Amino acid sequence: MSAEGVEVVVPDGLSLREVEPFVEQKRQWIERTLLRMREAEVEQPPPRLAHDGEVGYLGERLKLDVRVERDRTRSHVARRDECLAVSVGAHGVQPVREALERWYRRRARDEVAVRLDEATARAGASYSRLQIRGQRTRWASCSSTGAMSFNWRLLLAPAAILDYVVEHEVAHLEIHDHSRRFWSLLLSRCPDYRQHQAWLRRHGPSLRL
Repeated sequence: MSAEGVEVVVPDGLSLREVEPFVEQKRQWIERTLLRMREAEVEQPPPRLAHDGEVGYLGERLKLDVRVERDRTRSHVARRDECLAVSVGAHGVQPVREALERWYRRRARDEVAVRLDEATARAGASYSRLQIRGQRTRWASCSSTGAMSFNWRLLLAPAAILDYVVEHEVAHLEIHDHSRRFWSLLLSRCPDYRQHQAWLRRHGPSLRL
């Protein structure tokens, strides 16, 4: 589901006649959800992946300077003040999207690592390794061995959201469940966590390229 509409994936062997009543049953929920997503996209504009377009970066809006170089075999992205210079080898949105995703993944490792190191130092804890991933429905995770995983799409959100997610996962190094004790610990480290949770629920679907 996105603000543009809903895609229904039907298992093999299931008749379309069985799908229509199910969709109709969920119609009100679908319409309410689509409305919320469209409203959220007005508040948090989606990226425009073209020359003179814009993308988000930890609360900033960076302008895109896209150049197509036919002989280029490897894309290149560089930040210059409030601009991202993107060099690709072909026209179209997809080459720009792929180049930007690689850049965001590299930047995510740096942005997350510095926050994670600072948060674990404050907590007197440690983690075993850091991974940057691109999950569709999960923002971060902390394994029982202390392995941390964060979604690069968090860089499309304001910095305070990334800070909150880091504190959430660092709290899991001490308490692995979502018990009352966990939320009490998180509250002591991130007093505004409820607002950040609500922001992610509302705007999370729009954090994409």
